[in-house]
Amino acid sequence: MTTTRIPGFYRLSSHERLNIVTEGRGLTEDELSYLSANQTLPMDLVDSMIENVVGQIGIPIGIATNFKINGKDTFIPMATEEPSVVAAASNAAKATYEHGGFFTSISGTIMRGQIQVLNVADPYAAKAKVFEHKEEIMNHCNEKDPTLISLGGGVKDLEVHIISTTNHTMLVIHLIVDTKDAMGANAVNTMAESVAPMIETITGGNVLLRIISNLADRRLVRARAVFSAEALGGKEVVKNIVSAYEFAEFDPYRAATHNKGIMNGISAVVLATGNDTRAVEAGAHAYASVSGHYKSLTKFEINADGDLSGSIELPMAVGIVGGATKTHPVAKASLKIMGISSAEELAGCIAATGLAQNAAGLRALASEGIQRGHMSLHARNLAVMAGAAKSDIDRIVAQAVAEKDLRYDRILEITKAIQRGE
Repeated sequence: MTTTRIPGFYRLSSHERLNIVTEGRGLTEDELSYLSANQTLPMDLVDSMIENVVGQIGIPIGIATNFKINGKDTFIPMATEEPSVVAAASNAAKATYEHGGFFTSISGTIMRGQIQVLNVADPYAAKAKVFEHKEEIMNHCNEKDPTLISLGGGVKDLEVHIISTTNHTMLVIHLIVDTKDAMGANAVNTMAESVAPMIETITGGNVLLRIISNLADRRLVRARAVFSAEALGGKEVVKNIVSAYEFAEFDPYRAATHNKGIMNGISAVVLATGNDTRAVEAGAHAYASVSGHYKSLTKFEINADGDLSGSIELPMAVGIVGGATKTHPVAKASLKIMGISSAEELAGCIAATGLAQNAAGLRALASEGIQRGHMSLHARNLAVMAGAAKSDIDRIVAQAVAEKDLRYDRILEITKAIQRGE
């Protein structure tokens, strides 16, 4: 694979698309079979993943094309049930391609484990005592995960915070843990729980909560790109996109929907790669609020050439080892399709997808409106609901779009007319 720019990719059959994106990626026959939905996961495997299993649900996986990330053409697997998401990301990425695509960086792979200590008589003295025992605490934690230590990870530092609430003055100790290519929840939680008795002895207090924080502010990912004004529809559209971004930056009601659009892209890639969508979403929305005002996760500007300059920054706690990334065959296949070799690389690809998704959404809002493209794709779902044969769907959608009437009752009428041979 030399390029992700494939004209007419959407016109190919699903089998043809699969052959293109998996060529030379080393997928096993089982992975190909699971990915193409020729078979469902074995119930024994599913039963081992969660509790009280009764079945499984399939989510479509589409491939976003046209992505060049840090100079590397990358197919982006996206698991989502929402029409237009994959197409929108692909179209926005196309507008960046001739400008070099997306460029990403990440601040590291650091996660925080929090240990809450109550009933401390002298919290400031206890804080000092914790730092006096810093090396002892860190060594105890690191003994719990020799594999992580052998890879260069483990507890690297401690922070101690004093928090006053309505009912308590509590000591909160942060374990600063480098989790490397793992998301790290299991490792961090194990460390926090194991060191609790030692913390109680040092502080004279009672440990209550011992758990990872999903506000991964030491694991920030950043992505930037230049979107061609011509590809977006002209300089007026670019100006409108910047105005739409400014609306989200200063109004939390708009920002919620704006950031939801970003997460359409981010959560789809997180899910496709077997990572924790809830953890990433919680971290993103918390980070959008750290200033005390809920804001956009993206920034959009007009550069010196009149093109749209976009950037994004948010926490990205994802991994390529552990959890479903190694047990779910589709997740493993997705990582192979992307050619991912580190958690940092995966985080960059996810951030780039979120930035592309947001640019596409703002372009639609700033020009023809969100419903035109979205509803024409949604009309396909409505045609299926109406009982249309697969061979008739394109005709039904084309007629509904031509009439500018995408209501279900009208699509049902068109479907029945075609079925009657009219």
